[in-house]
Amino acid sequence: MAEHGICARLQQDGPIPLDAELDCAPGEVLALVGPSGSGKTTILRAIAGLLRVRHGAIHCNGDCWFDDERQVWVETRRRRVGYVFQNYALFPHLSALHNVMEAMLDRPAAERERRARDVLTRVRLSGLENRVPAALSGGQQQRVAVARALAREPRVLLLDEPFSAVDRATRQRLYHELAELRRELAMPMILVTHDLDEALMLSDRMCVLHQGRTLQVGEPYAVMTRPQTVEVAQLVGLRNVFRAGVIEHDTARGVTVIEWRKHRLEARLQPDFAVGQQVTWVIPQGHIVLHRRDRPSRGERENPVSGVVLEYLPLGENVALTVAVNGPDRPPLFLTVPAHTARRNNIAQGAEIGVSLLAEGIHLMSADESRTPRRNEP
Repeated sequence: MAEHGICARLQQDGPIPLDAELDCAPGEVLALVGPSGSGKTTILRAIAGLLRVRHGAIHCNGDCWFDDERQVWVETRRRRVGYVFQNYALFPHLSALHNVMEAMLDRPAAERERRARDVLTRVRLSGLENRVPAALSGGQQQRVAVARALAREPRVLLLDEPFSAVDRATRQRLYHELAELRRELAMPMILVTHDLDEALMLSDRMCVLHQGRTLQVGEPYAVMTRPQTVEVAQLVGLRNVFRAGVIEHDTARGVTVIEWRKHRLEARLQPDFAVGQQVTWVIPQGHIVLHRRDRPSRGERENPVSGVVLEYLPLGENVALTVAVNGPDRPPLFLTVPAHTARRNNIAQGAEIGVSLLAEGIHLMSADESRTPRRNEP
């Protein structure tokens, strides 16, 4: 049981399958990520008391909100949960002030108004108290929803895709405001998002979900670069997933050597994998360095490989490249480079290029034959 923060263990076979476990400390932001239907919103609803799952337990700051074995169930209004819905769920006929006051119907009217004005000022909406939602921008509506959630002095703040309904420029401003707000709030904050960059930017830890199951929890950058399974790698968007064999561990140099398509590649030391073992390995695109044609650098000596560009796809200021290494019948290598770099190096479809696979970025996992691309690997 969590003495501080929130801890949840949720299990059921249906109607929405769940096998999830998570915790979030006071002042921490935990991001729930995963594809549509992975159970993210269901978990928030269960924590808020809007949904009762079959098995498990939920504790907040040492208090039990739900425990199926002990037959404990605390109703929503007694949990003091702040919930920001994806579509904000504001009352269209009420002003910003009265939308916030609606969250405190158990308090005297004068106290409700004072508290509502205080939280609206806190989210930088002072002067807009009398506007109805239709007279507010998307970002301002989101702030009203946050103010309403905070008005109840919640013990946990739940945010369900709170930035999905606003444009990109507004989203960037709201990111900054949430970062400022979290420094003031000594409460757990659980953020549901489908945007991995958003999770990386805003959260302290990330929980990857799929079909209601918790697959991996950890610091966002670590999860996104060092997944525990191929399933997690695919869910966090890692496209460079291959098979190889472990050749040796050089502890003195801090490297593990693997063989991939007759290339000896050095990875950071990962001694848990036995010499001779077949493994799956991944490398984030940020750890693939394009070789310059005119002036090679010292860094290009690290795991150099060459290949032929199968696909050249302009994406604004960047170019996505699909590269065949050791023939087009094998799973390709994916990387993205700045468009000006591609032009300077005369990269085009059919061109041969060289890249370095940086050792620090090569991460080994147990072999998963069902998910790792094969096509004549390794």
